[in-house]
Parts: sequence; C-alpha cells; structure tokens
Amino acid sequence: MAAVQGQTSDYREEEEGVRTLEQNKGAATQGEQSIDISRVLSRRSAVSSRQDPGPPPDGGTTAWVQVLCVHLTIFNTFGFFTSFGVYQTYYENTLGIQPSVISWIGSIQVFLLFCMGTWTGRATDAGLFHYVYIAGAFFQLLGIFTMAQSTKVWQLFLSQAVCLGIANGLQFCPSMALVSTYFARKRAFALGITALGSCTGGVVFPIIVQQCLPRFGFPWTIRIIGFIMLVLNVVTIALYRTRLPPRKSGPIVDWASFKEAPYSIYCVAMFFSFWGLYFSFFYIGSFGRNVLGVSYQQSINLLLVQVCLGFIFRLLPTYYADKIGTLNVLIPFPFICGIMMFGWIGIHSVGTLYVFAVIYGSASSVIQALWPAMIGSLSRTPDLKKAGVRMGMAFTIVSFSSFTGPPLAGALIQQAGGSYTYANVWAGTSFFVGGILLLATRFSLVGWNWRVRI
Repeated sequence: MAAVQGQTSDYREEEEGVRTLEQNKGAATQGEQSIDISRVLSRRSAVSSRQDPGPPPDGGTTAWVQVLCVHLTIFNTFGFFTSFGVYQTYYENTLGIQPSVISWIGSIQVFLLFCMGTWTGRATDAGLFHYVYIAGAFFQLLGIFTMAQSTKVWQLFLSQAVCLGIANGLQFCPSMALVSTYFARKRAFALGITALGSCTGGVVFPIIVQQCLPRFGFPWTIRIIGFIMLVLNVVTIALYRTRLPPRKSGPIVDWASFKEAPYSIYCVAMFFSFWGLYFSFFYIGSFGRNVLGVSYQQSINLLLVQVCLGFIFRLLPTYYADKIGTLNVLIPFPFICGIMMFGWIGIHSVGTLYVFAVIYGSASSVIQALWPAMIGSLSRTPDLKKAGVRMGMAFTIVSFSSFTGPPLAGALIQQAGGSYTYANVWAGTSFFVGGILLLATRFSLVGWNWRVRI
C-alpha cells in the first residue's frame, strides 16, 4: 500500500511540475525551462524504474523460496490427485460402483484444477495472487475434512471432486505463473523442481492411506491428510512473494495468443498428450487386481512405482532442457508413452506390469514437468506480465482432455467386457497425435533447422 501511495505521490508531483512549466512558459527563460523539464523527466524515469523490476533474477534466496513454496503447493494439489488410484481401488471394493463412475470424481477434480487457470491466471496478473491463493486454501481444507465424513458417492463427488477441484484450480495455476516470473534461463529446471511436488505428494499420500486405513479407518486417515495440508498452507501463504507490478487492464482471455501458430498448435498437442496420460494412474491398480489377481497392497505398490520414477525424470530432463531446449527434450516422450500404451496390450504377468510402470511413469513425468515451462517460449515477443493469462488459457484447454480421458477409458473397458485393449489403443493413438503436433509446433517456430535450441 505504501508503494502505491509513493507512486501516486510521484505522479502528482510530475503533473504539478508540468503545470508549472505551462504557466511560466512565457516568463521563464529557455535555460530555466530546460532545468525544470529535466527534473520532470528524471522523476518519470525514477517512477518507471520502480514499476519495472527488470529481467527475471534466475536465482537468489527469494526466487528459490518461491520454488519451494510451489513445490509444497503442488504436493497438496497435484500430489493428492496423482494418488487417486488408491481411492479408485478402495471405492470399487467398498462402494461396489463401476470404475468408470468412480473415475468421474478424479477427472472432475483435475478438470477444475486446470480449467480455472484462465480466470486465476488473469487474477494473478492483476495483482490478486494472495487473495486467490488464500481462497484456495479455504476450499481445500473444507473439501478434505468433509471428504473424511463422506460415505456416499454424491458426498464424495461434492467434497473430493468439486470442492478440492476448485481449491486446486485457485492455487495451482497462480503459483506456477508466479514462479515463472522469477526465472528465464533456468525456468525449465525450476519448474521441474516444483513439479516434483506431485511425486512427493503422490508417494506420501498413498503411503499414509496404505498404513493408516487398516488401523484408523477412512475418516481419520483423510483427517491426517487434512492436517498436513493445513500446515503446508500456512507455510506457503507466509512465504509467497509476487515480483511484477499488477497489470490492471486487459481481457481475461488473450485471444491474440491463439493467432500465433506455435501457441495454438502447442495447446492442441498437449490436449492429445494429456487425453490418455492419467489413464494408467487411475487404472493400473484396477488392472493388477481385476486382470492379474494381485492384492490391494500390491496394487498400491504398482502406483507408487509409477509415481516414484518421477523423482529422477522430473529433474534430469528439465536440467538438460535449459541447455538444449525444452521442446527438443519434450518431443520424444509422448511417443514413448504411446509405445508403452500399445505394449500394455501384451502384459500378462505382474513382473511385466512393473516394467511398464517404470517406463511409463518415467516418460509421463517428463511431459508433466516440462510442458508448462515451454508456454513462455512460444511467442516471438514474450511478455512476462501476460505469463498468468497465457498459462491459464493453456491449462484450461488441457483441462478438457484430463476431464474426459479417464471416464472414456473406463467406458471403453466396460464396453470390452473388462478387457483393456480398446482403452490401450485409444490412449496410445492419442499420445502419437500429441507427439506429431509437438513436431509441428517446432516447425512453426524454427522450420527444419534441427540444431536450434527451442
């Protein structure tokens, strides 16, 4: 507030100086006018310098503290969602509901996480980051503690899908946009560290469920998770710091961005890449139990193996992405995921399923870690003040594929009488389309020059 008052005072002094020049134009000498004009211009320069914080620092204590905060935010949001496979299997066994019906809970949760990005991203650019984030913390705690009391599908839908989905949407995109303003050359690596939050959360939360559910029951298991979320929200709210001045004017949707071929093609590429991405995270446990006959504990271990590989593959590729180009590193991995989806058709043993979990978990973690880092490089004239709205628009597009993907997979499994073949073919084809469109994105940026770092 003090900073805003200071800037207002400077502007008033500037206007008074200009008025004084106009009133004394006839009486003052040329030399006196030059002195007054130089004073006014020097004030204007000082105000502008305070408004423009300069290029991203690419490091420093404040910048890396923001990386830590976003990591904790993603731990609470995406990490909890990534572990949905634990609840998918539990709900099947306790509620006796079809997998495709249960998967709507997870898909709506991730839909709201991404979909709200257009509005929350613009709010971040407008200087409302802390208000939006605190509102997200309120919805998150409300959702998790009401989820602990839920015993019916409609109650889980309202608490886990809607309430937690809104909370994730209010926190995820703004925090990702904020940390992007602190890094340029090291952006991919910084966002890779933040993305590790989905791995740490995706490991910690299933372990809590695995260990606490048999001892304390469902309500207290979820309450323990809720208290963890409460502590992490207190820490992040206290430590988050915005860097750029607010951009008050501007539309919620920057339609001009869609006129840029690289941005538009990239958004469609990520739509197809994410359409089949969460299929395995939702259903690998169910496949192990229903097709291969593994125990509930083993089905959780399969999910943990798939998630744990992200610890390596969310950091190593992002480190090299800053050196050889984010898009260059990203392009092969949708094809790898597609190959693994087709390979899933031939899996008939538990050992082979673990191999699938290792390879697919590694490749899919790279896609999840790198794709936000590329958004800021898709314009020939990058504007960090639009980082929130451009990232939010891309998140909203991806939200529709994340929303429809898992239920579509469940419907295909049900249609095939419990066989996963139709779902595997659909997901694998979706990945290949996404990979081809990423190649088209690169061509729209630099043509056929494969040596360019992009």
